[in-house]
Amino acid sequence: MRSGHLDPIDRAIVAALQRGVPTVERPFAELAASLETTEEAVVARLARLIDAGVVGRFAPMLDAEKLGGAVTLCAVAVPADRLEEVAARLAALPEVAHNYERAHRFNMWFVLAVERPEQLATAIARIEAETGLAVLDLPKLEEYRLELVLPV
Repeated sequence: MRSGHLDPIDRAIVAALQRGVPTVERPFAELAASLETTEEAVVARLARLIDAGVVGRFAPMLDAEKLGGAVTLCAVAVPADRLEEVAARLAALPEVAHNYERAHRFNMWFVLAVERPEQLATAIARIEAETGLAVLDLPKLEEYRLELVLPV
């Protein structure tokens, strides 16, 4: 299934999900009512959209800082022959939200999230010890919120 082959209800579901899921007891029932379908149909369609890769990720976006935690962006200069190894090490850590390669001297970037702000330094030190590489900590100075809603 490609996005060009979505029926109107699939398109409406994807469009609605871009704006967020309502924080109510049965959010898919609420969405279903607005689409004049059933909760079961919305859940089944969403599962099909995920299986088909139309919806790549469906998960809550939590604000770690509002929950008492901390988040920072980090970068590491990884030798080319160690990229896969370091990426796998980072991906295995529960504090690493995701990591990705960039075409830059600092070629491996990752987001580090911890339960309490004082754990950031410990997590960075552990990564440095495990990889033998210096971590560049790039803390957020100011937050900008942009809403990107793509036409479906």
